[in-house]
Amino acid sequence: MVKRALLSVSDKTGIVDFARGLEQLNIEIISTGGTAKMLRDAGIETIDVSEVTGFPEMMGGRVKTLHPRIHGGLLCMRGNLEHMGEAEKESIELIDMVAVNLYPFEITVSKEGVNLDEAIENIDIGGPTLLRSAAKNYKSVTVISDPEDYGEVLKELRSAGVVSDTTREKLAVKVFRHTANYDSNIDTYLSKTLLDEDVLRMNFTEGTKLRYGENWHQEATFYKDEAIIGPALSNAKQLHGKELSYNNYVDADNALQTIKEVGNKNPAVAIVKHNNPCGLATGNTLCEALQHAWDGDPISAFGSIICTNTVFDLESAEFLKGKFVEIILAPGFEHDALEYLKDKSSNLRLLELPQFNDAFDTETTYKYVIGGMLKQTRNIGLYEKWDCVTETAYPEEKRGLSEFCICACKSTKSNSVTLAYEYKDGCYVMIAMGAGQPNRVDSIRKLAATKAKENLEIIYEREKPDMSFEEYWQSILSESVMASDAFFPFDDSIIYSDESKIRYIISPGGSIRDDEVIATANRLNISMVFTGMRHFLH
Repeated sequence: MVKRALLSVSDKTGIVDFARGLEQLNIEIISTGGTAKMLRDAGIETIDVSEVTGFPEMMGGRVKTLHPRIHGGLLCMRGNLEHMGEAEKESIELIDMVAVNLYPFEITVSKEGVNLDEAIENIDIGGPTLLRSAAKNYKSVTVISDPEDYGEVLKELRSAGVVSDTTREKLAVKVFRHTANYDSNIDTYLSKTLLDEDVLRMNFTEGTKLRYGENWHQEATFYKDEAIIGPALSNAKQLHGKELSYNNYVDADNALQTIKEVGNKNPAVAIVKHNNPCGLATGNTLCEALQHAWDGDPISAFGSIICTNTVFDLESAEFLKGKFVEIILAPGFEHDALEYLKDKSSNLRLLELPQFNDAFDTETTYKYVIGGMLKQTRNIGLYEKWDCVTETAYPEEKRGLSEFCICACKSTKSNSVTLAYEYKDGCYVMIAMGAGQPNRVDSIRKLAATKAKENLEIIYEREKPDMSFEEYWQSILSESVMASDAFFPFDDSIIYSDESKIRYIISPGGSIRDDEVIATANRLNISMVFTGMRHFLH
């Protein structure tokens, strides 16, 4: 039963209503400083901490709750006769609830121009100590560090007269997690400011055991970053299907990032297999985009992950009849489409991410290697410049297609090239890609160019245009754009591109042989743009 509560908060959101609710339950309220003033101004009877301790707040408020009559009232074990006897002997009254949140240290140090003295004054001492004392004795004391929890606590007190064991346990864990993060922020700031040392501390929660890791014999767990509230797999809701595996998360993340690069101007679909987009297209409708993305590599699309930037509709669902896919990730699903897909397979995972088209909520990425962690800024942007470096001008009307092609290339494992085509006004499709090769020549000659012809042959047989296949593929590749994730170290890449009738090339440039590469492009009447931005993805 809660008889006395100590309230001392920096974030005063909801504290008056919470205190009024406690007062209505005849719970005595102890408070400090600004919190006590706010409660009194609201007409809520409040006892100053100084009345409990017999000492005034001192040293500019640095010392007020650090006293045995406060911490004894919190830490006393109610079932321990020795504890209870000592409390009675020293006139220590028990405190059954603490609501405390801390000085905003992280917010303070994130402000431009903050100095060390200001930062140090925002290191809370009494607050974390109160929270930890109360949380340590969670079997008897309810501890609240987040205003979001006031309502649930009041609800339980009003209905049952007590706060349940389950709620007290949950709140205690939340406190220790909160104070650990708080101390971590202080460590990170002071390590850099005082010692010039960079410290990286990461906070991941809600570990979920996955079906297996990269391979069946490996165990895997997914941990959520609670700070990320935007588009992320951690915020996706699974509507149907079996549990996700390690590779599902990796591939779905690639699909999400690929579609985010393309944007949401038109419906767009990415089809990802083994952490590479094997299909990518935009369209006037979702189904049109899906059909063309599937044409990008219908063989690799078997067992793939599909991601789209718009609500998944029934027409698109019906297109997948007879096609095996592992996951569909979308901002939402039309009711008929959802039911159709559920009937299609009990194993098909359907992931809904309402925040899909919001901006990403982080500017950094991390990768663990044995013995250390790599941290870098996200690869943001498509190009730093747009310089046509050849005698043959680069058509401005191909800018949209070129940007789409770069988006595809950014999500493809290096050394990568992508080939993209404008199949309809403002609608683009990646017709082939070459990825994961130790050299770029193989990505062009053996993979992208070869795959493009194979894919176009399937479309040719289906659509039966009034021309030979030779004329058909040459007409498409000659109007396609090829993007490379890095510079061409030799001119052989240009020569092999010409053999496949590719006339438009996007490259970062920056090779010591750029002049040689440009000269070969000029000799072959190829138009080439240097962007100044490399897009390796390892």
